[in-house]
Amino acid sequence: MNLTVLTENTTSNPSLIAEHGLSLYIESGKEKILFDMGQSDAFARNAEKLGIDLGAVTLAGISHGHYDHGGGLKRFLEINQTAPVYLSKFAFQPHFNASGKDIGLNPALQHSSRLVMVEGECSLAEGIALHTSIPCAAPIPKEGMQAGNPPIAEDFRHECYVTLKEGEKTILLSGCSHRGIGNIAQYFRPDIFIGGFHLMKEHRREVLEETARTLLSLPTAYYTGHCTGQAQFALLGEKMGPRLHDLSTGMVLTL
Repeated sequence: MNLTVLTENTTSNPSLIAEHGLSLYIESGKEKILFDMGQSDAFARNAEKLGIDLGAVTLAGISHGHYDHGGGLKRFLEINQTAPVYLSKFAFQPHFNASGKDIGLNPALQHSSRLVMVEGECSLAEGIALHTSIPCAAPIPKEGMQAGNPPIAEDFRHECYVTLKEGEKTILLSGCSHRGIGNIAQYFRPDIFIGGFHLMKEHRREVLEETARTLLSLPTAYYTGHCTGQAQFALLGEKMGPRLHDLSTGMVLTL
């Protein structure tokens, strides 16, 4: 299995575009998968520079209903004429950040026949599944976000995760882990986790150290960036050492 980071907050390659967003391209067996699409067409422009044909993608997924993960949906639907796009049935609800700014998806796209709205679990292909509405062992972090019309406190029911089986290994993809990285990692117990931790606004050292202890208690290698936060990543790295790896635009992982 090969995974290429098409869009991330950072890049070490000056020819590629970095933006606050996430987009991953995965080749697994016969499947070519796009997981998230960043906030613009940057994922597509980077894919072209990397020699990746997004028109050949066989299935796609959007991790949750925020602009920095599904903002490129319109461009993907233009480039690719056949691949279904899986996402939560709640993804197109209105979503707002703590200051009341609309951070949702483009509602004009919600009636596309290419979209597959999911609740619960869904098999995407052999060894590949999408999961929503996982139980939480600990409370969802309070972030001041709201969803719905009229808006109520966000519970991130629209967040999805993808698991891929590669031999004896389970690889888990998560966009932002809004439902708590500890909750998610403990629920799935993957061999490899790839995605954001959404800790960029968490500055309490004791919380970050407890997060590191939770993650280290599992048999998992972690690849993260985007919404994790650079200072937070550095502190986690002090505790987690070689179990923690960073992501950047253009990175290729062989899993």
